[in-house]
Amino acid sequence: MASHKKMDLLGISAFCESLGMMIKAGIPVSEAVNLLGRNHDSKGPLGQALADMERAIDEGSTLAGSMKGAGIFPEYAVKMVEAGESTGRLEDILFRLSSYYKEQHSISRKLRSVIIYPTAMIIMIIIVLVIMLFAVLPRFSEVYNTLTGSIASGSYAYINIAYIFCWVVLILMVLLIVAVIVGIIMWNGKGRETVEKVLAKNSTCASLLENLALYRFTSAYEVFLASGAMQDQAVLDALPMTAYRPVEEKIKTQVIRRMEEGVGFAQAANDAELYEPIYGRMLIPGERSGNSDEVLRRLTELLAADCNDRTEKLVGTIEPLLSGILMITIAIALLSVMLPLIGIMNSIG
Repeated sequence: MASHKKMDLLGISAFCESLGMMIKAGIPVSEAVNLLGRNHDSKGPLGQALADMERAIDEGSTLAGSMKGAGIFPEYAVKMVEAGESTGRLEDILFRLSSYYKEQHSISRKLRSVIIYPTAMIIMIIIVLVIMLFAVLPRFSEVYNTLTGSIASGSYAYINIAYIFCWVVLILMVLLIVAVIVGIIMWNGKGRETVEKVLAKNSTCASLLENLALYRFTSAYEVFLASGAMQDQAVLDALPMTAYRPVEEKIKTQVIRRMEEGVGFAQAANDAELYEPIYGRMLIPGERSGNSDEVLRRLTELLAADCNDRTEKLVGTIEPLLSGILMITIAIALLSVMLPLIGIMNSIG
């Protein structure tokens, strides 16, 4: 089968939910995939991928096998569908995957806003500075030179201060925008761990990265456990989903080690202080009462909400900071050209 472009998070969520609803209604998997394919252009990448999936299922492949062959689904989704098929819980797994990817999409969108908004503000500051340096200040310099002969003496030295200030801020903003671009490239490439180390030096960023990792791990663990996997295997399967080295190492060196000693995941996570105490205390009674699925699902929802809150807090911190820099820059530039003008008007008066 041909490999197609990966489906986006919201698309995966919609696919899983639609397929789960059809299977719940008693529609065979092959026919359900066919119905989904009719809603898309048969010549488009998604339509072709769904056609490939239907053909593979008709030839005897499992749904997970057809998804893997289509090449548009992430490995995690394929693995979870495979587990759902083997345990007879495909319908439940599809709905859980839908919720998982929908929440992932929401968090990813907010994380993008953390980058996009500050970047837009920095670009705006750069544009204002360029206008001030190459259009506004030179024009006032010409006017004052005509009136006084030199702006380098007396009160007209303010314009020189404005030049220096604007150049310094402009250089800083250009370096900052370059750092953002390099950081994005490294994050999407092989330098993600380096970027994480830099971001982790800020307490707000560090807590956000840690909570995102815990959310991804807990979501994956909950779905793997629901698919019928044993606790230790579910933890090992969910571990790669953390995508954050400090949390991954903590799970490896503390949680898994405690589980190897014979304790359950809830007790191991509590002993390792994997979650905040308010969250960690939810797991032990849930596990002992046999309600692990419900508790883990609730914990996942709380972690997702916490990630959203921390993301909004980060945006709320950056927004006034950059707005303040922009306002101060404009204010200083305006004062630098107005003060000499006030001096000239006073001398004339």
